Amino acid sequence: MFDILMYLFETYIQSESETMVDHDLLTDELVRAGFHQDEIYKALTWLEKLAALQDTDAYPYITRVARNSVRIYTDEEMQLLDTQSRGFILFLEQVNVLDFITREMVIDRVMELDTKYFTMDDLKWVILMVLFNVPGHESAYSQMENLVFEEPEGPLH
Repeated sequence: MFDILMYLFETYIQSESETMVDHDLLTDELVRAGFHQDEIYKALTWLEKLAALQDTDAYPYITRVARNSVRIYTDEEMQLLDTQSRGFILFLEQVNVLDFITREMVIDRVMELDTKYFTMDDLKWVILMVLFNVPGHESAYSQMENLVFEEPEGPLH
């Protein structure tokens, strides 16, 4: 399913394609590309739920949470998001790439992925997808895009 999401993101979303793609045509294209029908359905549902998160007041309890509070992860979340991934999410909050609402959207979308193995690179792609789909977060998306695609120059220390 994640491969389909990345394919769609790179092909349609990130290429800034203005063309609205018919659901049936997209499904046919993905089947021709070698993806299985059930995985296509899961990926499209995942994207629909992502879009729905920006249209609703999905996290009303968050507005009551103090900005400086610490996110406590559930056991299920910690099974998928290892220490490095949780640290990266915290880092992105500290540098204002993620706010507390987009953080929750990222965690929500990660938990909806149909996978037992989740890498740091996978997390970065999910963050990009979330930030791209949330209006008003263009700067955060750009910062995250730089973190994902730019190679560091010179020594890291």
